[in-house]
Order: sequence, then structure tokens, then C-alpha cells
Amino acid sequence: MFSRRQMLQTASAGFGYLAFAGLSSAQAADEAARDPLAAKKPHFEPRAKRVIFLCMGGGPSHVDSFDYKPALKRDHGKPGRYGGSLLKSPWEFRKRGQSGLWISDLFPEVGKLVDDLTLIRSMQCDQPVHAGAMTQIHTGTAQFIRPSLGAWTLYGLGTENDSLPGFVSLAAPSGSSRNYGSAFLPAIFGGTKIGRASRGGQQRSRGGSSESVPDIRNGALSTQQQRTQLDLIQALNREKVRRDEYQPGVEGIIESYELAFRMQDAMPALMDTSEETESTLDMYGINGGPTDGFGKQCLLARRFAEAGVRFIEVTHQGWDQHANLSVDHKARAEGCDLPIAGLLKDLKQRDMLKDTLVIWGGEFGRTPAAQGGDGRNHNNKGYTTWMAGGGVKGGFSYGATDEHGYEAVENKCHIHDWHATILHLLGLDHEQLTYRYAGRDFRLTDVHGNIAKDILA
Repeated sequence: MFSRRQMLQTASAGFGYLAFAGLSSAQAADEAARDPLAAKKPHFEPRAKRVIFLCMGGGPSHVDSFDYKPALKRDHGKPGRYGGSLLKSPWEFRKRGQSGLWISDLFPEVGKLVDDLTLIRSMQCDQPVHAGAMTQIHTGTAQFIRPSLGAWTLYGLGTENDSLPGFVSLAAPSGSSRNYGSAFLPAIFGGTKIGRASRGGQQRSRGGSSESVPDIRNGALSTQQQRTQLDLIQALNREKVRRDEYQPGVEGIIESYELAFRMQDAMPALMDTSEETESTLDMYGINGGPTDGFGKQCLLARRFAEAGVRFIEVTHQGWDQHANLSVDHKARAEGCDLPIAGLLKDLKQRDMLKDTLVIWGGEFGRTPAAQGGDGRNHNNKGYTTWMAGGGVKGGFSYGATDEHGYEAVENKCHIHDWHATILHLLGLDHEQLTYRYAGRDFRLTDVHGNIAKDILA
């Protein structure tokens, strides 16, 4: 039988639905245990039904991609604010689309779709180091292990497909389980990890996906034998529920086992991209070249979204250029630019972009000053992320950094504000989406968070 640990752990663990749904503790526990992943009514009318998070691990440089700084070119070689010399971008910026937003030549394909993007050019986080900043962008904090953004989304909204996990982490980097985990939320709200993070390498086959889910196949038992085994286990579980009358933990286990069993058929079929059209494969850059790996992951993200998965994250690693920026940043961008544009175009032509929120960004940006002549250091005080679809404005720029790009100076958007805005677009009030644990009500944004209302369409 499928043995993924998170799916087989209890879905009880306290049941914080009391704060979320206004139910009594017994009613909340009963409801959660019956079907913890059932689709739930949001707090208000949502603009987006699902999220695709394109996570750029390592910290892409905002001043070389989406944050045009002519003063950086003008002052190239002059002393920087905190030491070092200012370094102009190796890439030219151009006005793109009808909106005329400035995008560099690092992202020519995404630049063609700028009229679908909201650029948030005033991001800030608290951590200047990778591990802490990556944890904060996912969980809101770097000090403690907390539920991830995807887990909170699934907890708040449930899923629309009872044969698939509601939260999928495609190509998550190794050792990053806290970034897609559920922490103190019931384990069933955690993400399902699929495959390894891409740096834009080549794959062997065109169309067929190389990604996989651990333990999705049972080499010892046939499907019928597994069903017989599971029926026996479930009969024992139900007998315990009958005897004890109130056993939400066991009831949660029953549903977890059933989902895991159904996934054995649904997941491999969904991940088989061999019948996608040639034009679709070309659109994602699935051609055996540097875009092939990330292209397949982006295509899978669309397939998961289309199948009703609530939150899909796709990781693209390797953006940490303290040296060799002009070569390695270019290589990273070449590996993901076409696939990202393909994803946006594919969602749009399927009429899915309007209710799919696509978000792009890394854990922080990079400094305007050079490090070692051809590199940039970490910069958490001001950087850029973007959103598309899902109820945000297109061709819009929100916030600004100073003239060189050191820090946010206008409409500052902290990670807490970013999370509050994402939840708002999904129809969730970040102040109401809470879970009682260790004697207090926790939420993704802690005691912070303001919605960036200006970006809403």
C-alpha cells in the first residue's frame, strides 16, 4: 500500500476549526475527521481558486531583471552605500507591452507577457541568509517551525479532487520539508514532494515526465490485494470508532488511508505527459535543451491545477551568484524564462489564468554593489516578486526601491503583507484563518500583515 508518512498520520491533532469555522470543538473535530480535505467555503468571494508558486531558490537579482535602475548605470563604479562599487546590470532593460514596464533582457519571453503581471518592487523580509529567508517566505517566520503557505491554504479551503493531494511541491530542494510541511496543523495538510529541484538541465525524453512520487507503487501486492488489506485495516478502525463512539483521530486515519490508496491510480496518470501535443511541448520548451527540466515541471503544474489541486509549488534552484553573475544568472534565466511564459500562455488559453494566482520570486534580492567584480551579495531590504492572474492587475508596478535598488522606499511590502494579500485573493481573511495550538491561536501572518489592495484588479 502507498506509504507516504504524512498521508498515513492522523488528521486530528487538535482540530483548530473552532477558530476558523465558528463550530464547537466537538463539531469541528467531527467535521474535520469525516473529510479533512473536503472543499470549504472561503470567508468571502475569492478572486483565485488555486495558486502556482514559482520559487526561485538562491535570490534572483531584482536590479538585473524586473527593477530598472538607470542611476545604477549612471553611477557604475562609484562607491556603494555599504562598501564595494556600484555595478550596472550586464543586461539591457526595455519597455515591454502596452503598459511599457521595464523588463531586462534576462526574461524576454516573460517580458512579452508583462501586461498580465503585477510587479511588486518593494519586497522586504527579515533574513539576509538563505535558510532563514527561504523559511520565512514559506512560513512567515524563521525562528520556529510553522505551517507553510501551502498548508494554510489547504487547511482554509480544502481541495477539489479527492484522489490527489491538495498541496504538491514539485522539485522541492532536499532538506526543505519545513517549507512545504504542516508543522502543528494536521499532517494531511502538508505538501506532497515530487521530484528534485531543477537548475535547467537536460532530460532524456520528450513529453514523458521524469518526476515521481516515492512509494507510489507497491511491488509486493496487487491492487486487489492492497484493497483487501486496506479493507481489513479499515474494518478494525471502524470497529474502534464504534466502540469508543468518539475517535476523531482514527476517523482521520481512515480518510488518509483511502486517499493514499486512490492516489496510486490518479497520480501516475496525471503525471504522464506523453500525450500532450507537440505545440504544447514547444510552448514550455520541452525539447531536450536547457529549458526541458523546468518546462516539464511547469507543464505538470498546469496539469495539477487543472485537476483541482489547490496549491502547487515549483522550485528552480541556483540563483545565488556571489560571483560569475553575468554567466550563471543568464543560464538560470534561460532555463526558466520560456517555461514560465509557456505556463502563463497555457493557463490563459485554457481560461484558467483568471482564477489561478501565479506568483514568482526568491527568498530575497541582491545588492546593487558588486561582490568580487562580477557578483552580488544578498539583499533582503528591497527586491521584486511578481503575480499574475487570480484577480491582480495586469501591466502594473507596485512599490519602489531607492534609485540604486538597495531598499524599499515606497509601498513597502513585507513578507507578512505578501502572505496576507495571497490569502485575500483566495477569499481568506488572514486574521480569521487561525489554528489553536499550545494554548494560543496561530496564523500565517502572526500579528502582522496588510493587504496590498492597490494590486487588486
